[in-house]
Amino acid sequence: MQITVGPLYYYWPPQAIVELCAELMTQPVDRVHLGEVVCSKRRGLRLRDWLALGRDIRACGKEVVLSGLTLIEAESEISTVRRVVENGEFPIECNDMAAVHFAVERGLPFMTGPAVNIYNADTLAVLARQGLQRWVPPVELSRERIAEILREAGERNLEVETEIFARGRLPLAWSARCFTARHHNRPKDQCEHWCLRYPEGIPLKTLDGENVFQLNGIQTLSGTPCNLIPAWREIRALGASAVRLSMDRLEDARQITSIRDTLDERTTTLDVLDCTGANGYWHGIPGMETVTE
Repeated sequence: MQITVGPLYYYWPPQAIVELCAELMTQPVDRVHLGEVVCSKRRGLRLRDWLALGRDIRACGKEVVLSGLTLIEAESEISTVRRVVENGEFPIECNDMAAVHFAVERGLPFMTGPAVNIYNADTLAVLARQGLQRWVPPVELSRERIAEILREAGERNLEVETEIFARGRLPLAWSARCFTARHHNRPKDQCEHWCLRYPEGIPLKTLDGENVFQLNGIQTLSGTPCNLIPAWREIRALGASAVRLSMDRLEDARQITSIRDTLDERTTTLDVLDCTGANGYWHGIPGMETVTE
């Protein structure tokens, strides 16, 4: 089973992103996603910088994918997504249907991230006919529902790879309003890049102190990271070809070797990993819950 590192959700300084990429070059990952997917105001790295990082990672024998914005609100953002799609060097992940449109328009194969609403085999079939090669199911889909979709896809002979979001804070929602700017009583257009000060987002807690969500600019993430690595055999049994890891901290990248050993059955225990984490959606219950089996 392949290991994919998904796009970074947070706004980190360029040097921190370079350090993350340098670490990933040493780790046993098969695929690395680069690019800004949350907010077009995060311009620490431009497209040319992402391309340069991609070339360095590719030189280490790893596949590189460019990911585009998830929520498009302005003409300038449409232009940004178009440039990502037309980069000419790396395959693309579409996180918005505008990106799918540009890819189809140019006859380019593409992948979709968990924000693209694929909830049934009919939608999967439509996109497959247009060039979809790999999809990441929305994070709230249960293993049973994913199995149903893949079973129907098999009956239709759809040749689309499946990648399961398996580790990291879950991307739950995007909004036209920037929650980080709002938190500091700043208008969105004058945000002053406050999210740079929150490399893991802003925790949103209940009155009892439970961390329910993590606010990251216009994006809402789960307060508790997801962890489906202990269920990797179930993921493989579904027919998925890859698990996706989302980096919440640089330290997460340093655990990938242990995850690789687990998936390759070079270790018989998960003690080397932090096995805590939410897995409720996988089991068809509220996502913040954890089922131990």
